[in-house]
Amino acid sequence: MVRLSQMPTEAPVPGTRKSRALPLGVMATALVCACIWTTAAGAAQPSSLPFASSEASTSDRARQDAIRGIPLEKLAEADRAKVRAVLTNISIFRRLPTKVIDCDPNMYLFVLQHPDVVVNTWEVLKASRLQLRQTGDGQFSIAEQSGAAGDVSFVYRSPDTHVVYVDGVYDGPLLARPIQGRGVLVLKTAYVRQTNHRCYIASRLDLFLNVAPAGAELLTKTIAPLIGQTADSNFLLTAGFVASLSRTAEVNPGKVQMLATKLHRVSPKVRSDFSELAGRLGQKTSMAARPETASERR
Repeated sequence: MVRLSQMPTEAPVPGTRKSRALPLGVMATALVCACIWTTAAGAAQPSSLPFASSEASTSDRARQDAIRGIPLEKLAEADRAKVRAVLTNISIFRRLPTKVIDCDPNMYLFVLQHPDVVVNTWEVLKASRLQLRQTGDGQFSIAEQSGAAGDVSFVYRSPDTHVVYVDGVYDGPLLARPIQGRGVLVLKTAYVRQTNHRCYIASRLDLFLNVAPAGAELLTKTIAPLIGQTADSNFLLTAGFVASLSRTAEVNPGKVQMLATKLHRVSPKVRSDFSELAGRLGQKTSMAARPETASERR
């Protein structure tokens, strides 16, 4: 696991040239978002968590199960139409492996809903040149130097289900013409608090991608075989970083609060909320470690 204090200057985080990024805008965008929003690492997997031992799958059964898990009836009409357009013409489907982390739920949900905090942190640490900016409530624009760019939006949010819609394009030197694509990410989350008072979080991501006809053949014949390896690798790299961020906030909140002041691509409100969250986590950890006094025992 990469910790804040140990992270090398050129760590191969998702979206950098040292990671195996895919040369299609929607792929790069969707996979980067998958890594950011699915904070999973190789921690022990409590048996009480659902889907804790599942592996990656591209089967029809997994795809149908994933589609059934999308709360289409709860989406706004325009968002429902966009999601259905992807689901009726799927170029690639993948259910990523389920992983479990020991993570504070408040930090987990904050990072999940503010991925720009993580991406800007990478930038501050000089680990990535990927850029992600919030453009509205639950809406973000993403850009990478290779020519990948896209718009990302949450179309549904709840503590256990997040649905994200991605509209991306690649217009770089690797292809003769721009390639457009769309994606739907469905994140399922389960939480359990163990007897050691630590909270374990299981996350499972379903990824649906649709590429415009001009790029479909290239996608299915050339890119598709690499998607699983790339997604899983970036998934774990980012997961370790986010899990470390949560733990650092617990044991050294001042370090995270100092980091928050340097996040220049994040709104002042999000910076402030991030700093306050780190302070609360540190205070909670400090209180839990404090010996109980005689008056408190009474």
